Amino acid sequence: MKHIKNINCIGKFKKVLSLNSTYLLMHSILFCLIIGLSSCTDFVEVDPPKNLLISETVFDNPVTVESALANIFYKMRKQGMVSGKFGLTTLMGIYCDELDYYGFDASYSELYHHNVTAPNTIVLSWWSNAYNLVYAANDIIAGVENSSALSTEESNRFKGQALFVRAYVHSLLVSIFGEVPYITTTDYIANGSVSRSPSNIVFNDIISDLTNAVSLLENTEASGERVLPNQSAAKALLARMYLYTENWELAEAISTELIDTHSLELDINSVFLKESPETLWQLKPGDSPRNTHEANELIIQFIPGQQFALTNTLLTAFEPGDLRLPNWTGEISNTDGTITLHFAHKYKAIITETESLEYSIVFRLAEQYLIRAEARAQLGNLSGAQLDLNIIRNRAGLANTTANSMNDLMDAVLQERRVELFAEQGHRWFDLKRTGNAGTFLSAVKPNWQATHVLLPIPETELEVNPNLFPQNSGY
Repeated sequence: MKHIKNINCIGKFKKVLSLNSTYLLMHSILFCLIIGLSSCTDFVEVDPPKNLLISETVFDNPVTVESALANIFYKMRKQGMVSGKFGLTTLMGIYCDELDYYGFDASYSELYHHNVTAPNTIVLSWWSNAYNLVYAANDIIAGVENSSALSTEESNRFKGQALFVRAYVHSLLVSIFGEVPYITTTDYIANGSVSRSPSNIVFNDIISDLTNAVSLLENTEASGERVLPNQSAAKALLARMYLYTENWELAEAISTELIDTHSLELDINSVFLKESPETLWQLKPGDSPRNTHEANELIIQFIPGQQFALTNTLLTAFEPGDLRLPNWTGEISNTDGTITLHFAHKYKAIITETESLEYSIVFRLAEQYLIRAEARAQLGNLSGAQLDLNIIRNRAGLANTTANSMNDLMDAVLQERRVELFAEQGHRWFDLKRTGNAGTFLSAVKPNWQATHVLLPIPETELEVNPNLFPQNSGY
């Protein structure tokens, strides 16, 4: 078996595409990815296709479909919102109250200082990359549905994974931008003039895709590393979506299914290792050095030279005796000891590692305990909410919660989410936004805060290409 390597053509394809032009070009790009398997990630081990492929034959061979899906996950890990240099972990961390920013990039500074403009290059790259991924997922869905050469098992697995990708990417888009198009075809003409859908419709479409994915996917994964989305990954996102849409009964039910079939890692220092039993889906580093982007971006090795550091606001949110503070954060001082900064140290394998000890975790079981605790509190099951909170608190060395009313338990759940899920995938920002607490917390630490900042602007170039995306989000 040969490792799939990153495709030279994608590295050369650096120009950010508009939504309209993306759909025109992505079909050929997707299969260029499959053909040019010469220097890339070893995310999935498959034999690459030997001859030039055209779209009509790609879906006759499960190996080439696996190649196309592998490149979707590669792009998730390297580009856009999910992971990599421009991921939600760092950029929504500086947008809210988790991280301070010390760099000089103008687009980063706009996010940190809350003076984002519609031409912001990060915002544009997030939008463009996200819809590139959606297009690629849609191409796989259509190809698999029209293929008579794949077995039922293969067809279900590939379609389920692609549906999961489509749902996951749209879940990030709607959380960042509000009303967005939900793209389900590869018709670039139709997609180039698409309109935005109300957020509740987008969430309904996400839930529909995930429900379908759960029915198609198995709960196993061939590599055993949980690097390909299976039924558990789809359920994890589904539980999150039910939480975000305040469907408490279903949020509790789906999170319970995951809690009943998976184990929490009890050693707080092993939670982010690649073998951690509580991981539901993770992205595998594939290029040299073999380390996570999160460790590379967040661990401060020199002062000066740092880009991000944990805010004092976050550090003071930890209770005395919380094991997460000494074990999941680190500190460094400059040579004369006049400056000390703290950094996220959940991932500890830095650039010198020759073998990856950690993969970038997207979903883990601790979130499901906190989803169920919140759902139970909202449903009036206070003892059940306390039980779930205490499981997470006790692992961190803390005593049982003293919260015993619905309002107090809700505050306790959000506090626990803050210190358990910090510097992970923008959880803090999404929690502030969905609970209506963004202004309460951020107005005190972000002088430029405005209520309209709960959404980022639709990229200016996208509005120019497709006027059907108007109106622009308020405040921009």
